[in-house]
Amino acid sequence: MFKIGDFSKLSQVSSKALRYYDNIGLLKPAHVDSFSGYRYYTIDQLPRLNRIVALKELGFSLDQITQLLDENLSLAQLQGMLRMKQAEIERQIADEQQRLLRVQARLQQIECENTSSAYDVVTRQVMPMTIASIRDRVPDYSHVGHLFHRLFATLGEHQVQATGSPFVRYHDGEHREDDPDIEACIAIEALEIEHEHITVSKLPAVQIATTIHTGQYTTLSAAYGALMTWIAHNGYDIILPNREVYLRGPALNRSAETYVTEIQFSISKRVNI
Repeated sequence: MFKIGDFSKLSQVSSKALRYYDNIGLLKPAHVDSFSGYRYYTIDQLPRLNRIVALKELGFSLDQITQLLDENLSLAQLQGMLRMKQAEIERQIADEQQRLLRVQARLQQIECENTSSAYDVVTRQVMPMTIASIRDRVPDYSHVGHLFHRLFATLGEHQVQATGSPFVRYHDGEHREDDPDIEACIAIEALEIEHEHITVSKLPAVQIATTIHTGQYTTLSAAYGALMTWIAHNGYDIILPNREVYLRGPALNRSAETYVTEIQFSISKRVNI
């Protein structure tokens, strides 16, 4: 028999790890001296220990390794666990590859602009929501406020509570000098509102790329430029319409420099053929 230190040298597994495997029942010593408490191992335990090490290197947790070693799994069950681990690792690799692309895109942006962007872009999921909205072609973008005034006035008449920040959806897909197609929206709880100018609809969940702009609306173009550059560099396509969410907008005695606006573009991963 081998003392724990000798068995550690033989197996290249630390004594600390061997003690832990003993404590959780993964690899019990062949003998424990009742007087000294010393642990002793035999050469016959080396194959089990090697299998523990091999399964750890495959990414299995100690709980999963215990299940694999002690529950007499069938060959089909073992294959199933290995395939699940394979799929998990493939997802991790894909996630890391996406992270690498984002790092490369940020480096490219800095090299092109010779400065770090003031806008940080993130991707996330926007959950489905029920909205009330008014969509119209207006003389120019400054008329968004008129759409919201009509929308909020009607919701107030019907005593409908908003459940989120107001936002607009731009349906043109490009900047227009006149007659832009704009939809003023607000998330609500009510499912039906009887009014000739208001539409109630449910927006589906979408994956978005988004950034935050602090300041007056006349400088939003810088945020749009940064966001669209990020989307292009990271291999995404834009799905219209995009959204402009007014997290903190005009109010009495509020400076335009403190407005907070979130710009959202629905995105899909570009498929290279």
